[in-house]
Amino acid sequence: MIKHQKSDLSESMDYVIKYIKDVMLKFFLDVATVIYYLKSVIKNLVSSKFETSEFLKQCYQIGNKSVGLISITGLIVGLVLTIQSRPPLVEFGAVGMLPGMVAVSIIREMGPVITALLCAGKIGSGMGAELGSMRVSEQIDAMEVSNTNPMNFLIVPRVIAATIMIPILTLYADAIGIFGSWLGANIKDDISLYLFFNQAFGQVEFIDIIPAVIKSFFFGAVIGLVGCYKGFNAGRGTESVGIAANSAVVTASLLLIIVDLIAVQITDLL
Repeated sequence: MIKHQKSDLSESMDYVIKYIKDVMLKFFLDVATVIYYLKSVIKNLVSSKFETSEFLKQCYQIGNKSVGLISITGLIVGLVLTIQSRPPLVEFGAVGMLPGMVAVSIIREMGPVITALLCAGKIGSGMGAELGSMRVSEQIDAMEVSNTNPMNFLIVPRVIAATIMIPILTLYADAIGIFGSWLGANIKDDISLYLFFNQAFGQVEFIDIIPAVIKSFFFGAVIGLVGCYKGFNAGRGTESVGIAANSAVVTASLLLIIVDLIAVQITDLL
């Protein structure tokens, strides 16, 4: 009986280990393929005519239509971060440090990462589903047959638009987050917006802003690349659209965490 239980446990552990290995292998293969895909995007960006109208359209789709979600999330993040951080600071008599602490936290980490993850879910899945639908309905095949380069018309504008718009959305999320922090501070205290922003930005330094903005460009590029790659290479069946959208979100989110980890390590050396 005991031997049988040990055998079942061993088989379960072997299955779990095999599953983890398969997931990791698939993820690293996806990463390698996306990096190789970047080569084609850069080549088309340099050698072909840039589709300005499509680029502007994608900037609108990515930027303007994400403002509402980013506004609500940024406001709540600043509000919650302030409410949770205030009691320990009051206990140590350091409540005056609250604006600066929250501002640095939002600008350096919370703003860029949360904005990128939200955009990975909204924008990355949208790109995967849209391009996947075009692949299933053979629109991409029709473009190739009619001597239209789908990479130049569909992929490059989306990747560049995501790369440019994500940092802008991040800066907007930072501002809304700090405003939400002011609202949270006024639940228990009475502090003017001018004084709060003075105290907040008095603690923010050049090294806090620039690395956060730079890594936001990489976040945007990752979201655009993964979303376009998954959608462009979707299968032929209708279920492939959902698979492409879901896979785009999962892969982009994991890559964003890895890029953020690398960026934090580099920033720490500065």
